Amino acid sequence: MKFSFFNEISPPLIGVDISSVSIKLVELSDDGRGGYKLEGYATQPLPKGAMVDGNVSDLEKVIDVMRLAWKLLGTREKRIALALPTAAVISKKVQMAAGMREEDMEAQVEAEANQYIPFSLDEVNIDFQILGPAAKNPDEVEVLIVASRKEKIEDRVAVAEGAGLKALVMDVESYATEAAYSLVANQLPNAGREQTVMIADIGAAMMHVNVLHDNKSIYTREQSFGGGQLTQEIQSRFGLSLEEAEIAKRRGGLPDSYELEVLQPFMLSIATEIARALQFFTSSTQYNRVDHIVLAGGCAAIPALDVAVQSHTQINTVIANPFNGMAINAKLKQQQAISDAPAMLIACGLAMRGGLAI
Repeated sequence: MKFSFFNEISPPLIGVDISSVSIKLVELSDDGRGGYKLEGYATQPLPKGAMVDGNVSDLEKVIDVMRLAWKLLGTREKRIALALPTAAVISKKVQMAAGMREEDMEAQVEAEANQYIPFSLDEVNIDFQILGPAAKNPDEVEVLIVASRKEKIEDRVAVAEGAGLKALVMDVESYATEAAYSLVANQLPNAGREQTVMIADIGAAMMHVNVLHDNKSIYTREQSFGGGQLTQEIQSRFGLSLEEAEIAKRRGGLPDSYELEVLQPFMLSIATEIARALQFFTSSTQYNRVDHIVLAGGCAAIPALDVAVQSHTQINTVIANPFNGMAINAKLKQQQAISDAPAMLIACGLAMRGGLAI
């Protein structure tokens, strides 16, 4: 039953973000001054269909890409931190009597979990963390219970082991985003304190929205939208293969009509999706506004996307740079690292937070 989502592991660990289209790795070290040094990062595309809806569909292909990405990273470190998609995890906050013994609390967690987990408890891993005193009752504490199906965890561990790596940590993507946000917050006025900040992490197939108030997560949502739509439009418009379209999207060399007819409408689509996410957030929570938008994920590398989103939403918008203020290994190209940084947000959060020992 017990699976620790919350125990801290001391770094270094390599943060590994397995998405639907790629595997991203980030390695950080202690800079000796209480901060981090970026030792290296790598990203490697996954073959189509290797990951489907956040699940490992073709184990051997994912292992091959993991092995290649690790080789590209050029490290000896084999201990890694992985994350489950937020949608693969059930979490619930409950109130419990303060001062309970741990074994009594475990029994109560199991009883609570039984009520809201739609699977047999034999099929899931469960963990809990005391968040602090309950707001309205000093005799109670607020407890976060987290559960996920064992097979989801085991599939990712099998990828690591197949590639010769040791998975020490299993996190949740939204928690890793929150951890990495602590590096990004200093890009905002007053480091984001006492403000409401929406992180929109736009990947290939999904836009992950995480809203924080006073630097604590208060809302998460996923919207089916991503950079894959731009790739498909390039493919059909210019008669390219999927692979050619992906390369052209990143490196350029497309006809002059591309920017006006393809890229700008896609940027407007992103701005519209973020406006929808804002509407969902304000209509379903007690909060009636967002002070800042932080763009992350592969799409955040599109030049001037922050300007387009800010213009459409009228909300201050910045591009996430989790490497901001870090010492960077001299072997890395600094400008390239800054350009790639928004896509590395989850991997960076995983590399930072030992957290969640398996």
